Amino acid sequence: MTDAQKKTLAITACKVRMGILTATHAARSGNPGGSLSAADLFTYLYFKELNVDPADPKQEDRDRFVLSKGHTAPGLYAALALRGFFPQEDLLTLRHVGSHLQGHPNMNTTPGVDMSTGSLGQGVSAACGMALAAKHLGNPCRVYTLLGDGEIQEGQPWEAFMFAHHYKLDNLCVIIDNNHLQIDGPVEEVMSPYPIPEKLRSFGFEVAEIDGHDFGQMEAAFAQARETKGVPFAIIMSTTKGKGVSFMEDLAGWHGKAPNDQEYEQAMAELKARLAELEGM
Repeated sequence: MTDAQKKTLAITACKVRMGILTATHAARSGNPGGSLSAADLFTYLYFKELNVDPADPKQEDRDRFVLSKGHTAPGLYAALALRGFFPQEDLLTLRHVGSHLQGHPNMNTTPGVDMSTGSLGQGVSAACGMALAAKHLGNPCRVYTLLGDGEIQEGQPWEAFMFAHHYKLDNLCVIIDNNHLQIDGPVEEVMSPYPIPEKLRSFGFEVAEIDGHDFGQMEAAFAQARETKGVPFAIIMSTTKGKGVSFMEDLAGWHGKAPNDQEYEQAMAELKARLAELEGM
């Protein structure tokens, strides 16, 4: 990846973060912390990795993305809007009555959403089903799913991981956002999932460990995922909860709290300054 490509992705990720703040502030609720930690991943997926077409969101051979940690829908919506699946102005309707952008993704109402999610642990199972169906149908699509590190405290993901290995789902890429925090505090204190890479390898996965804010490392990991045959692939990305907003970073309290007017202005000022810096580079 060239420096120019990394710069373009960084600019886009900054705009995705601005969309997250705009949506949660307008809703007066939502989950900014985990949305911000995954903003770079959402950006990379929708602006480089995924075979999708905003003009034809249901094309049969499109790649599928399942947001298993469905509470971070503001991040997904911000990326989808910026990619052109629906107007960016719709972000202002997050969680409003009658809006197609609710607190968790709804595949029946939101263009670009492939699976309704929100019950933690269930999205990865749906992704496994999609990957197996694609193999049976001879569909060349790939299936991607994003889980939280707190989410994998649930038992269902591990059943899905066992399923993925048993059926040799090499068209499946599991991504875990290891931002180290969940709503109740540090994941290792609530119910430690560590060591995550070793556990996934024991379930038969090929695994890449990356900095989830480094686009070069993402590029290498996704290339490795596409080249891996016969077994499923997992990317464990270490991230910072609330990434990009100084007073939100690495604080569990921002898991499910929207910014007030003053906090929103400060956050947007920081992001606008970062955007101006990137555009001037």
